Amino acid sequence: MTIVAVDDTDSRTDGMCTTYVATLLAERFASAGGRVRRRLLVRLNPAVKHKTRGNAAVALHVDGIDAGDAFDLAYETVGERSVVDDPRTSPGVVVADLDVSADPFTPSTSPIPTDVGEFAARALRERLTVDEAVALADEHGFRHAGLGTGGDADADSGRGDPVSGRGRIGALAAVGAPVAFDDWTYERISYREFDRCGTSREVDAESVFAAAEAEYPTVWDTVDRGTGEVVCVPNAPGPILHGIRGDDPVACRAVADAIDSEPIDRAATFLTNQGTDAHVEPGRIGDLRDGAGYRLAGVVADAPETKRGGHVHVEVESPNDDASLLCVAFAPTGRFRDRVRSLRPGDRVTVCGEHEVRAVASGTGANPTGSPRRSTLKLEKLAVRDLVRTESVTPTCPDCERTMSSAGRGQGYRCRDCGTSASGRVDRPVERALSETWYEVPPAARRHVAKPLIRGGFDAPSHPER
Repeated sequence: MTIVAVDDTDSRTDGMCTTYVATLLAERFASAGGRVRRRLLVRLNPAVKHKTRGNAAVALHVDGIDAGDAFDLAYETVGERSVVDDPRTSPGVVVADLDVSADPFTPSTSPIPTDVGEFAARALRERLTVDEAVALADEHGFRHAGLGTGGDADADSGRGDPVSGRGRIGALAAVGAPVAFDDWTYERISYREFDRCGTSREVDAESVFAAAEAEYPTVWDTVDRGTGEVVCVPNAPGPILHGIRGDDPVACRAVADAIDSEPIDRAATFLTNQGTDAHVEPGRIGDLRDGAGYRLAGVVADAPETKRGGHVHVEVESPNDDASLLCVAFAPTGRFRDRVRSLRPGDRVTVCGEHEVRAVASGTGANPTGSPRRSTLKLEKLAVRDLVRTESVTPTCPDCERTMSSAGRGQGYRCRDCGTSASGRVDRPVERALSETWYEVPPAARRHVAKPLIRGGFDAPSHPER
């Protein structure tokens, strides 16, 4: 059996899709007498700057075909179908001759090398290099190739210019994914007729909402009921018509089949690490890597502020020292911003999202060269752990119910009408719009890899957005 993995075949401007290339490749394998046993869609680090929106690699587990023949077919297909003229596109192919016919997902018994699994885990949380991917692939005797404007690979040797074929990073990660991740979901992807690419998709929204309702919560993030948006239909100019995500492949396919749309040319179901929070790791404010996803404990330091453009900023401090972090709910997160706006200084929270060291916006909205830079977290979800339930206020006279006035420094307060006195300020209950629960961005703003609250497994009650 052989693992054939590809990545970075698409373009932000010219479309294409790595899953589509892999689906065509699977058809070529079938024509050559092979059989695809598994299709893995592996999301990688969402903070990588050169990515297209989803940042996904694909691995096919194939039997009935020689590894060398599989490599030749993969190299040929990727070369024909990738947008290799885009300077930002740098396709890669990795073929591993490993017997994954049984269970490749149990680390103790999987034939996938441990260090390849570790590489895959890092690919969700770090920015890796082509050199590192090439060296590791060579160490294990994997065939690999890079294509694109950075220099073509030598198909005979399987070794490309190490500076080209950036997609070999993701492809190698897709090879190691089964032993890197322990939470998997599904996506049923339907493709339109290829000559329709670049035109408006014809999908009946009413049928999507009805199908989504029938299989929720097993199938999730199909629509956004708050905005009325059909989330499963992309806007990019590629060949995907719609993608249905969920925890059961049969339910995903049922939703896809119930949608009224333009003709579907072909379809495939992928096992994937989408919706799992695989990119998030525990961390501590003040000790964070740029471009990594974290789950962090903190205390709200200041009242949230709504900035120009509708972005909501809130400062969160470490509960253990004076380190702080700017947390941002960006405008596209919509109603999630209301949760952030409702925070008060002293609230204890857990925040999740992508960490970035970014320039601090000035009052004009510009970021001139040399402007200060801040440790910033792009919020994806948050848990309210403890709410401030009272506020300190000037006391009210118990007789006339008027607000008292200061009696002088250190002398407390006195009612000017009644003469009643009080020793100091008093605590007054505060009504809070929040509960001690998990909150998340709505489906329309959710990253592919982020775990929806409806999937469960969180350490407190949750408020799923649907």
